[in-house]
Amino acid sequence: MASATTNPTAATKPTLLTDLASSVSRVPSNFVRSLSDRPNLQDVQSTDGSSIPLIDLQDLDDPNRSLTIRKIGDACRKYGFFQVMNHGVPEEVVQKMVKVSSEFFRLPESERTKSYSDDPTKTTRLSTSFNVKTEKVANWRDFLRLHCHPLEDYIPEWPTNPPCFREDGGEYCKKMRELSLRLLEAISESLGLEKDYINKALGKHGQHMAINYYPPCPEPELTYGLPGHADPNVITLLLQDDVPGLQALNEGKWLAVNPVPNTFTVNIGDQIQVISNDRYKSVLHRAVVNSEKERMSIPTFYCPSPDAVIGPAPDLIDPHHPALYRNFAYSEYYHKFWNRGLSKETCVDMFKADH
Repeated sequence: MASATTNPTAATKPTLLTDLASSVSRVPSNFVRSLSDRPNLQDVQSTDGSSIPLIDLQDLDDPNRSLTIRKIGDACRKYGFFQVMNHGVPEEVVQKMVKVSSEFFRLPESERTKSYSDDPTKTTRLSTSFNVKTEKVANWRDFLRLHCHPLEDYIPEWPTNPPCFREDGGEYCKKMRELSLRLLEAISESLGLEKDYINKALGKHGQHMAINYYPPCPEPELTYGLPGHADPNVITLLLQDDVPGLQALNEGKWLAVNPVPNTFTVNIGDQIQVISNDRYKSVLHRAVVNSEKERMSIPTFYCPSPDAVIGPAPDLIDPHHPALYRNFAYSEYYHKFWNRGLSKETCVDMFKADH
C-alpha cells in the first residue's frame, strides 16, 4: 500500500469502502441514517420484474414500431422506468464489461487509488459514497466514474489495470451509445415530436458511465447504497448483476426493480421531464444493500453537452399546457444538482418557470 511519504494525497483520502467493509461487524456511525430516513425494507413491494414494463426493442425495426413506441410512452408516463430486451448489445460485450469491472474492484488498494479523486470535475475518478466534501451521512458505495463521449478524448485517462479495461470498457460504451440514441428517438416519437428532436436538443451530447460497487453490509437496515434521488441527465441505462438492490418509487411506495437476465433497466432523467413539459416524470429511485452479497451495477448516463440549452419542447406548449420550466444551460443544472446532493426534492423544482 502506498504510504503518505510516497503519495502526498494519501493522508487526505477517505478510506474506500471496499477496504473498510470486510473489517467491520457494525455499520460505522457516519453511515447510519436517522430513524425517519432508513430504508424500511419490510415495506418494499417485491416483484419478479413484471410490474416494471419489459419492452422488446426488436419490434422497433418492424411493422410493430408504432405499438412499441406507445409502450415506451406508457412506461415513461406511468413508471419513469422500463426494462428492455433484444436491445442489440452483444452478450459477450456485456459479460466482458462485468468481468473487467469486477477485476478492477479486486485490485490492491494501491493500484485502485491511482484513479482516486474527490473532485467532481475530474472526468475519470474513483471515489466513495456520493460527494465526500458536502454530505453529512455517507453511502455504502465505492464507484469508478468515467466520461466516455467522445471516447477518444477520455479513454487515455482510464485505468490501465486490468490490462483489458480500456478495450472492453470502450467497446461497451460504444454499444451503449448506439442503444441510447435508439431509445431517445423512440421517446421523442412517443411525445409526438420528430424522432430527432431530443437528439438535436442535446447539443454535442455527453455520456458518462459509473461502476458502482456495494460490498456486503453488516446492518443494511441502517444505511443506503444510494438514497432516493432522481437522475439529472436525459436517460440512464442500468446494467445490474444478479443481486437485487434497485428500488423505484411508484404511487408512493418503493418497488423492487429486480434484475432480469439479458436486459437493461432504463429510467428517464430530469432533462426528459423538462423537455416533455411534465408529460413524463423523472422518478425517485435508490439502491439498498444486503448483508450476504456484494452487488455491482453499471449505469450509463446519457447527457446533454454542458452548453446545451434545455427547455420544454415548443410543440408541447399551448394555452392548456404552459411552459413549466425556464430554459437553462445543462452545466448550470448539473452544478446545482451536484452541490445540493442527493435529495428527495428533485432538482427540477429549482428551474420552474415563473408564471
